[in-house]
Amino acid sequence: MSDWMSKDKVHEECGVIGLIGPAGENVSKDLYFGLVALQHRGQESAGISVSDTDGPKGNIETVKGMGLVSEVFQEDDLNRLRGNIGVGHVRYSTTGESSLKNAQPIAMNYIKGSLALVHNGNIMNASALKEEQMYRGQAHYSSSDSEVLAYEIISQRIHTDSIEQAVLAAAAKLKGGYAIIVMSPRKLIAMRDPFGIRPLVLGKREDTYILASESAAIQSVGAKFIRDILPGEIVTVTMGGIQSNKAFCQKQAAHCVFEYIYFARTDSVMDGISVRDARFRAGQALAERDAEREALTPGQTGGSSKGSRVDLVAGVPDSGLIAAEGYSFSSGIPYASVFHKNSYIGRSFIKPTDRERRDAVHMKLSVLPSVVCGKRILLIDDSIVRGTTMREIIKALKKAGAREVHVRISSPPFLYPCYYGTDVPTARQLIAADHSTEDIRKKIGADSLAYLQIEDFRKMTGELPLCTACFDGKYPVS
Repeated sequence: MSDWMSKDKVHEECGVIGLIGPAGENVSKDLYFGLVALQHRGQESAGISVSDTDGPKGNIETVKGMGLVSEVFQEDDLNRLRGNIGVGHVRYSTTGESSLKNAQPIAMNYIKGSLALVHNGNIMNASALKEEQMYRGQAHYSSSDSEVLAYEIISQRIHTDSIEQAVLAAAAKLKGGYAIIVMSPRKLIAMRDPFGIRPLVLGKREDTYILASESAAIQSVGAKFIRDILPGEIVTVTMGGIQSNKAFCQKQAAHCVFEYIYFARTDSVMDGISVRDARFRAGQALAERDAEREALTPGQTGGSSKGSRVDLVAGVPDSGLIAAEGYSFSSGIPYASVFHKNSYIGRSFIKPTDRERRDAVHMKLSVLPSVVCGKRILLIDDSIVRGTTMREIIKALKKAGAREVHVRISSPPFLYPCYYGTDVPTARQLIAADHSTEDIRKKIGADSLAYLQIEDFRKMTGELPLCTACFDGKYPVS
């Protein structure tokens, strides 16, 4: 997706993975394949650090760079990254600029040993922690909160008897939403924020343990999903097994709802909920809302005369496809693919002209005229942020002969920024913050527009407690 198009979407911050296997094994290629499975979570930079649990302390090898996983790592890199313990990372920046100095893992040697750290999320009090650290004489070389995390753990390790105690002491000072994996010379330590805002899961393949942001990454290396790391849990993984510390576990949780709406891969399972099933049920909820309003009915089979008739349901690739299937299933309106998606459009670092911005959406998605000509279309996407991409998509559909385009969004309107590692723009950049639904409908050129309601999340994820702050302003961490 070109840069300007990606700015009309909400982005996750990062994906993390960690592996530890028997002595003599090499985990670098498994880390590589795991990062490929997590590529959707970040496309700006990628990195891998590995070590040998039988080798000398401080023997960390790291390769990281700007770009996609396949662009950063060559075969020679993976052959050089030899070790049976390692961590990997893909990044989309929300805290800190997009540059190589902010790429992860953060690998450091210090007086008591070494560590490499990968992090997904946002540490809300990172600035205060960084100021403390700089007054202690710790120089910072990046603008990311991940470096702050590494320094905090190192600072605590100086005064504690083990890396586990250091991580525990550091965790007590953190505020925000995060999933962190720390590689020490002999073990992996993972921690998840007390509300479980950011995801983290555990898997195993024979004698190899895997920690990752999503179960899809565990499956990609032929491992079996074991369980989610609990909100607030700190897990230590060695070849001797797993130890759990629940010191920060609490009754109240607030899992990020946008993992289910958009971020996670459809084949992932998070906190007991199938991502695909959640999106399918979101589409069903949209259809049920329309049925209650008698807003839309199948064009071929009749129905109430109070609403508009629709000939087919379609989704915007790839974010709206599963919800569109759910809508079709519940409404009885046929589902159809109305776009061809060009999967070979790379990222562009050229600043486009206004004309090129308008043309970019047509490079990524092309309409199938034979499917849409003369049809009344119900189009589903996961969100509207600024509205620019949706406006161009609707123009393209109508230019190809679509009679009507009715838009349904499988999330509520974005009204508030996120502080937990999701790149929701500021309120002034959110079209819904100062425009009514009718205003937005006119701006994007849709024949009708409706959103999922916050109360419909229960249909998506059941009783799972959710963070919905970007829709209602109710932040679990103040």
